[in-house]
Amino acid sequence: MKLLQISNYYPPHVGGIEQVAHDCAAALAAAGVEQRVFCFHHERGDRCDEADGVTVVRAGTFCKVASQSLSLSYGRLLKKTFAEFAPDVVIFHYPNPFAAHYLLKLLKKHPACKLVLWWHLDITKQKILGKLFVRQNKRLLARAAKVVATSPNYIDGSPYLSSVRDKCTVIPCCAGDERIAAGEDVLSRAREVRERYAGKTLLFAIGRHVPYKGMEYLVRASKLLGEAYAVCIGGSGPLTGELEALAADDRKVHFLGRLSDLDVRAYLCACDIFCFPSVTKNEAFGIALAEAMSFAKPAVTFTIPGSGVNYVSLDGVTGIECPNGDVQAYAAAIRALASDDALRARYGAAARERVGELFTQAQFSANVRRLISELSDNA
Repeated sequence: MKLLQISNYYPPHVGGIEQVAHDCAAALAAAGVEQRVFCFHHERGDRCDEADGVTVVRAGTFCKVASQSLSLSYGRLLKKTFAEFAPDVVIFHYPNPFAAHYLLKLLKKHPACKLVLWWHLDITKQKILGKLFVRQNKRLLARAAKVVATSPNYIDGSPYLSSVRDKCTVIPCCAGDERIAAGEDVLSRAREVRERYAGKTLLFAIGRHVPYKGMEYLVRASKLLGEAYAVCIGGSGPLTGELEALAADDRKVHFLGRLSDLDVRAYLCACDIFCFPSVTKNEAFGIALAEAMSFAKPAVTFTIPGSGVNYVSLDGVTGIECPNGDVQAYAAAIRALASDDALRARYGAAARERVGELFTQAQFSANVRRLISELSDNA
């Protein structure tokens, strides 16, 4: 079997979809599947390279509009890849409307090629554009042999996925082995972090500083906490300046900027509570949340109808879930966890156990192999 993955981008480009595509490629390689990856290149000019033994074809981009990359060479290069590689199966990571346009045209000419539609999230931010692509989405769903959702919650909450339940299969994202490894280098760095914030209840959050990540709500909740806390926020983005201005009078809040993988693991190891304040369905799953839970950290989240966030962390089991956007409730949840060592320990142990049952790299790989096996059996 020859399999082509089509993703927005691919590592070393950082992003949730990119990480899933990379984890998928690793699972396929371990299963001996011949594969390639096709994606955008973040710069002008096409390129072809090897990443962990997988050939990656990258189409150069000239701009990005409403989060969608645009490329003059994309259609030609994808057609060439189809002709040369002749895939039996395509895994298409959605959303990517520009790529979908060319893919649907090619699939008409390759009726035997099976389409796996890996549905990461509905288009919700760009409401007008989302309506424009309704017809395209229906064509993709109709053409797909299988539709992958990252949680059962998203199937229930998505009008698209709920319309094709019989095609849907759930493959949760994973906390990758390398991303949760805690060797002596991580433990040593974690001790340094604990010493820096000695005597404080350490809260940690990480993610892009964009609206749906909800970092604003964490900063506002911090203002309701006493001085016995340290609120460390990793990452950066368009809202970094606004967040820093909002927290200017709050010495508890520390902006860490973009962290190395080692430092991310160190802060996950060192923190007392993991804060995951995302507020919209754009946060479809929460890989960072699963990774924090693997370190036995209780999480504080918001209720996001239709999102997998509340499937990853369970209210009253692995953490505390608050009404969406309720800063008062979020601060109260943090105080409740901070004041009860036994509760933190119980939720943390349950969090690690849940990751071990559902969100490990081994489980992800087994799910991917099962998917490919089902496609082969139905050939």
